[in-house]
Amino acid sequence: MRFAWVIATAILACLPATATSKVHTVTLGRPTAVKLLIGVSEEKTIDITVRALYVDGKVKDFTTGDTHDVTDREFVVRRAYRINDSLPEDARKTPKWLWQRGDWVLVDRRSGKTSSLKLPDFDSFYSQVSWYRDYAAYCGISSNGERVSAVVAEISAKKPLYRKDVGKNTVGDDAESNCSAPHWDRQPARVTFLPKVSDKFTVTVNGRFVDQAADNESDE
Repeated sequence: MRFAWVIATAILACLPATATSKVHTVTLGRPTAVKLLIGVSEEKTIDITVRALYVDGKVKDFTTGDTHDVTDREFVVRRAYRINDSLPEDARKTPKWLWQRGDWVLVDRRSGKTSSLKLPDFDSFYSQVSWYRDYAAYCGISSNGERVSAVVAEISAKKPLYRKDVGKNTVGDDAESNCSAPHWDRQPARVTFLPKVSDKFTVTVNGRFVDQAADNESDE
């Protein structure tokens, strides 16, 4: 009897740990078309689509653009949000909401947790991120808004794996004013940057190390 009581106690002690390992349901809703203001004076608009991010059937956030599966459990997606555009002297009491594109987030399908990714020099308008594995390649903007840099970042790394100044920020009205979206290749893993103000170039990514390829390789 004493032995049976010990076994039963051990089983009961394991139950809380099992209960905390609940798997959550993460889904994306249907895309909805919205207007996004662009340009320095915000006189132009473009159409984007936003989708709700649901965790266990409840809206946790909003997203825009395509997702990228990093692992079989985690994916990245860009956040979308609404900002209040009402002036203090506006008579209306209801806020005037405008859609904005935000940062990238890492989503865990099993836990339902979302984590903001700190991509160095990432600009919410100009940076077009190209993903490969857990690497992000894009053209970033300096903190003073004057310079453009080519960046390769890794999700788990605090500092960029690669950063190179590629010229002056043109402050154009198009997201591709400074750079087109970088292009990835595999075996070896490498990414080609396509800046508008200088020649294209390719860098090879090997774990946490990045090397710029020879000039003739970037033209292949």
